[in-house]
Amino acid sequence: MAIEIIMPKAGMAMETGTIIKWFKKEGEEIREGEPLLEILTDKVNMEVEANDSGILLSILRHEGEIVPVTEVIGYIGGREEKVPIFSGEKTQGDRIVEDKAAEENFDVVVIGGGPAGYIAAIKAAQLGGRVALIEKDTIGGTCLNRGCIPTKTYLKNAEMIEMIRHAKSRGILLKDDTFRLDMEKIVGLKNEVVKTLTTGVAGLLKSYDVKVYKGTGKLEKDKRVIINEKQRIGGKSIILATGSKGGKINIPGIESPLALTSDEILDLKEVPNRLVIIGGGVIGVELATIYAAYGSDVSIIEMAERIVPNMDHEISEELGNLLMKKGMKIYTNKRLERIDERLSTIYLHSADGQVLEADKALLSIGRVPDLDALGEVTLQLDRGKIKVNERMETSEVGIYAPGDINGRRMLAHAAFKMGEVAAINAMGGDASIFFHNIPSCIYTLPEVAAVGLTEYEAKQKHEISIGKFPFGGNGRALASGETAGFVKVIIDRKHGEILGVHILGPGAAEMINEAAALMEMEITAHEISEIVHGHPTFSEALMEACADSLRKCMHLPKK
Repeated sequence: MAIEIIMPKAGMAMETGTIIKWFKKEGEEIREGEPLLEILTDKVNMEVEANDSGILLSILRHEGEIVPVTEVIGYIGGREEKVPIFSGEKTQGDRIVEDKAAEENFDVVVIGGGPAGYIAAIKAAQLGGRVALIEKDTIGGTCLNRGCIPTKTYLKNAEMIEMIRHAKSRGILLKDDTFRLDMEKIVGLKNEVVKTLTTGVAGLLKSYDVKVYKGTGKLEKDKRVIINEKQRIGGKSIILATGSKGGKINIPGIESPLALTSDEILDLKEVPNRLVIIGGGVIGVELATIYAAYGSDVSIIEMAERIVPNMDHEISEELGNLLMKKGMKIYTNKRLERIDERLSTIYLHSADGQVLEADKALLSIGRVPDLDALGEVTLQLDRGKIKVNERMETSEVGIYAPGDINGRRMLAHAAFKMGEVAAINAMGGDASIFFHNIPSCIYTLPEVAAVGLTEYEAKQKHEISIGKFPFGGNGRALASGETAGFVKVIIDRKHGEILGVHILGPGAAEMINEAAALMEMEITAHEISEIVHGHPTFSEALMEACADSLRKCMHLPKK
């Protein structure tokens, strides 16, 4: 008979444990005493050893799930043995008995455990709510698992490689100018960083007594949610935070195994010699930066007339120039027509007849809201995105939709704030979010960051003045050898109101937060130009650009 694997009680006060990682997959052999999985208790991480030898027949509870002590989480036995099926049912021997207990009801039910969802759950719990969160994958969503955090781990390596390449010019002589990448270790480090953060978030949810359900949640009528098509829970309010998924283009050959998504490329154990990136948006240029530094011959295909087309035109044009100086090829105004694959080579055919050859292609054309959880409920949409007001409430009273699913600002930090606002309102409060001063960041080398209006947008509504300061005139940038780029400030000429700040250069993603904070407080260019900044710092360039917008910058020649 199959032997139960249970969540151990590793202390008198322990009531639940979080599954961090299974070391074995279903169907794999196990030896008695061999580490089987890792769990997080109230105090420490610990490994659970197999209590018998055999085959791991079944895993019932998965990574990221919070499980009560002594609950069965899997089975070990002989290869042909049958095991009870667990999906919320109770068992008697090999016979399944459905749990007829009344469905659980909560103050707030959150579907989706990404940045909007887990923050919404924590905030609702802070406000005294009984909260449930449903997540089909690992807590943390795309940002922690497959997006922001993994790419930044890889980008740090790219930054270190650039430092090695420039060491000689700074008088640092290395015995061997070449380097070798251990992609197994790089991928492992990325996974370790991700696990640390996702485990931390799971621990936060546990500390606030948020009940986490592992599975796919779908909306039903009367604010009920069905989990895995079997278990129902109800909520006074529902927060739908299922995020987004990668967009696709419907062209012949796009299903080739050599055409990767951004999820798949982050698990590659070898660096492609030739990589074509389809899409020159934020994800595309960041991954181009990484793989060019790692040694790939990188080409970017962009349908618009310039890469990162949503950015200010001067920023995107100068970024394109800098990427090309690093050896990347950029093809704009290109529309793909079809893809062929022959002998481990992928051929990308554009509509104008050009063909690019590569070992791998990356599909990076943006993301679209994930509406799979809507189920029986019909919500008002706007071009495939759930329509919400500034309170994050949908067309259905008591149902909120923060984060990527509403398409307002598909950024993790915007999702954090949207999730918080949704939770406050779901708990009976009155909060709103306005998107004017939410910054955007692109983690290329050098970085790009922006907040507010572009020059084109500002000209439509205001009489403007523009100030610019190059990092080539900044002492810290010169000393660091990071002189590429500039700070651009757009102001209303009449009052000096800051309308937009755009930065291409070192530390841009950090500097933009000062700009966003000052704009939120309605500080004018007159006041910013008078604020004493530490010297030498990169952020002096913001002060200088504000002064230049008023034609009184003392570190630029007289105009």
